[in-house]
Order: sequence, then structure tokens, then C-alpha cells
Amino acid sequence: MTTAARRHSDRAISPVFLGIAAVMAVTGWAVWTGFSANPGLAVFLFVVSAWIVSLCLHEYAHARTALHGGDISIGAKGYLTLNPLKYTHALLSIVLPVIFVIMGGIGLPGGAVFIERGRIKGRWKHSLVSAAGPLTNVLFAAVCTAPFWLGTLDGVPVEFRFALAFLAMLQVTAAILNFLPVPGLDGYGVIEPWLSYKVRRQVEPIAPFGLIIVFVVLFIPEVNAVFFDTIHGVMQALGVDELGIYCGRDLFEFWNGQNEFCATAA
Repeated sequence: MTTAARRHSDRAISPVFLGIAAVMAVTGWAVWTGFSANPGLAVFLFVVSAWIVSLCLHEYAHARTALHGGDISIGAKGYLTLNPLKYTHALLSIVLPVIFVIMGGIGLPGGAVFIERGRIKGRWKHSLVSAAGPLTNVLFAAVCTAPFWLGTLDGVPVEFRFALAFLAMLQVTAAILNFLPVPGLDGYGVIEPWLSYKVRRQVEPIAPFGLIIVFVVLFIPEVNAVFFDTIHGVMQALGVDELGIYCGRDLFEFWNGQNEFCATAA
């Protein structure tokens, strides 16, 4: 295989990703048209597939930024194909985030692409590599909420509106969690290049447990209240009210049966 052909294969979009995107498109259409006999199941499949697409784009953004920053090994690892099976820790980046969405309706940040930081020169480039992932979640949230903050909800089916509200909330949650300056999360990766060598060495052992620490702290009622007040504040600023998020989650959790209030609203 020539160098050019190898480079093309390293960057060609994976059929796995295209399949997931196709599920998102078909189930999104089913929610929009009311085609499914079980709207909750359609919303569930739409939100889960869209969530996985966003996770793939999150990791792609890290990889693509690293490539332009100097890590030319990214292509050979398959990260530019958007194939989630190529990730270093598919469990952490895909499986666990999906489980957390199903169990608790919270957007768990993932972390999967292995970047050879030694190839990247310059603190700004390192910071941008770390910021690229959660910025993708911010962009995804902006797209999902565009009908709300643009005031173009007329003609948008209620079930689809609820699904977008819940999906956007997951993106906002993931972005805020990932931007926390906690070792192991992207927020710390943004500021790490600007810290002294001594501080980085002292913090390094904490990195594998950063996400666990965050979720333990979130179980503190006062912290949990502040966190979700922040989430809902951001969502309201984007034009999405708590009712839309609540009913979106209610539809998503179809196995519990739809809340009568949300059924009436729909």
C-alpha cells in the first residue's frame, strides 16, 4: 500500500460510525414523524445513538487537534476514522457513558485517545488538544438547542423537542464536567502545561481517580444542588426550560412508563 493510500485509509470514516449515525438519523425521523408505535423507544434509540456520535466527535476533536499540533502517530491509531472500537479505552469512552445516561441521565465525560504528548511542542497546543473535546460538546449542545434560542420551535413535534432538550442537557453536563480543572479530566489538561513541573508531579498520581473523585463529591447534597442548578441555568439561557428536559428524560426512560403530565403535554 502506498503512503497516500495508507493515509486515506487512516482517515476514511468508519462504517461503524456511519452505522451509528444512520441509527440516529432513522430514529430521529421516527420521533419527528411519530412513526414508531412506542415513542419512548424511538426517543431512547435516538438519544443513545446521538450521544455515541457526540462521544466519537469528542475524541475525534482531540485527535485531529493533536495531529495538527505535531502528533503524526494519530492516523495510524485509527482515531481519525471516528470508529469507537479504535479507542484506547472503549469501555471508558463509550460503554460507561451510555450506562450512566441510561441509569442516571447524566453526561459522563469519556477519555480514550492516546496522544503522544512528547511530539507536541508549545503549551498553547497542549491546551488546545485538551479543550477540543469538551468544546465539541458545547457545539453539539448549541446545535441541539438552536430551535429554542432562535425561537423556531413552530412545527417541531413535541416529542422531538423533548428529545432535543434531554440530549442537549447531556451535552452541557459533559462539557461542564470535562472542563473541571480536576486531574484526569480535560479541564486539568488545559491548565497542566502552565503548571510547574513540581506541581504536575505531585498531582500525577491523582489523575486515574479524578473522575471517581468528581462523582463522589457530586453525591454531597449541597454540591449536587449547585451542580444541577448550574446545568439548568445554562439550559434556561439557551431557551430550554426544566419541563422540556424532564419530559425528555421521561420519554427516554420508556421502561418506566410515561408520566401522565408529560403524556398530556405531548
